[in-house]
Amino acid sequence: MPDVCLYFQVHQPNRLLSYDFFRIGENAAYEDEAMNRGILSKVAEKCYLPANRIFKRLIDQNDGRFRIALSISGTVIEQMERYRPDVLESFQELVASGGVELLAETYYHSLAFVHSNKEFDRQVEMHLQKLEEVFSVRPRVFRNTELIYNDTIAAKAETMGFDGIIAEGVERNLNGRSPNFLYRAPATARIKTLLRNIPLSDDIGFRFSDPAWPEHPLTAEKFAQWLAECEGDVVNLFMDYETIGEHHWDESGIYKFWEAIPEALIEAGLQWVTPTEAVELYRASREYHCGSITSWADAERDLSAWMGNVMQQEAIAKVHRLEQEILAVNDPDLTDTWAKMQTSDHFYWMATKGGTDGSVHKYFTPYPSPHDAYIYFMNVLDDLQIRLRRAQERKVLV
Repeated sequence: MPDVCLYFQVHQPNRLLSYDFFRIGENAAYEDEAMNRGILSKVAEKCYLPANRIFKRLIDQNDGRFRIALSISGTVIEQMERYRPDVLESFQELVASGGVELLAETYYHSLAFVHSNKEFDRQVEMHLQKLEEVFSVRPRVFRNTELIYNDTIAAKAETMGFDGIIAEGVERNLNGRSPNFLYRAPATARIKTLLRNIPLSDDIGFRFSDPAWPEHPLTAEKFAQWLAECEGDVVNLFMDYETIGEHHWDESGIYKFWEAIPEALIEAGLQWVTPTEAVELYRASREYHCGSITSWADAERDLSAWMGNVMQQEAIAKVHRLEQEILAVNDPDLTDTWAKMQTSDHFYWMATKGGTDGSVHKYFTPYPSPHDAYIYFMNVLDDLQIRLRRAQERKVLV
């Protein structure tokens, strides 16, 4: 029977004000502080705090046999520091339990790798430093934003010293093979790729509270049996932390499910491992070739969730065109503001897809429409450019 590797993504973006044309050049306050604070507190009460308590108790009760991994973005850490230090303390206590592995990612939860190797390096190093500062941990496994992955990203993570990298187990690359093995990207020598098991992860992440799903209700015992029947070395269950209590409310039974799942798996003869433990335990027995970039978003599992229409393409191109000038003025506030504008959520909210994917995009957006998300974003960038020109002029005068 395979081992089970459980990983959660913890992230909150910085949402923008309704930044209209008349603010440009007049108002350098871009973020909707009230909305950011309110959403963080809502998610903290429904998910972060109760989930942290449950998992800490389960780790303690099972003498270390139950283990999880978390990837916590730099933006959500900053929000917790600013608005809810009690929530950050809760995460620190959970990590200190000894049953939690932290993963590395880009600090601003950005698509930097697609556009700038230099900015990607800067953000990953920033994230590593932040985790050392806040949690006294330096991760060994890398998880790129939105599980964005290809062979080049795997090779890059290897040169940065990581032992493992997490990716989506995309069928067009697997060609009928199981995602439940460790893989190696072509042209890499050491780093191992852990692939997300899409069906089993989404059974919890998306289908758990759907009464129309034939397997509803999903019990811990049923799910443990499904895992026990899987082939392979390790089943990777990767999902958003907000799955617990926020996407699936308490009334759905999601908390009871997680409270029961550790014992159910152990009774089924399965064991929990973290990503680093999986890398240490199992060899990369197969090659996983991924020439085109994949992700864990939408049916396409590509970049179309963030770059699928002209608005998204124009917005993301404009923000990255500023890189050289922004970094050259060496203004920490400008650099931080510019980097926050790279957060993937900004472009996700501009998506104009229909169907199920479109419904998911609408669920997450804080704006009335994708066009509003685009207008606010572009207006903020126009104001940021004005501030950049002023900073350049001051630098010349000095």
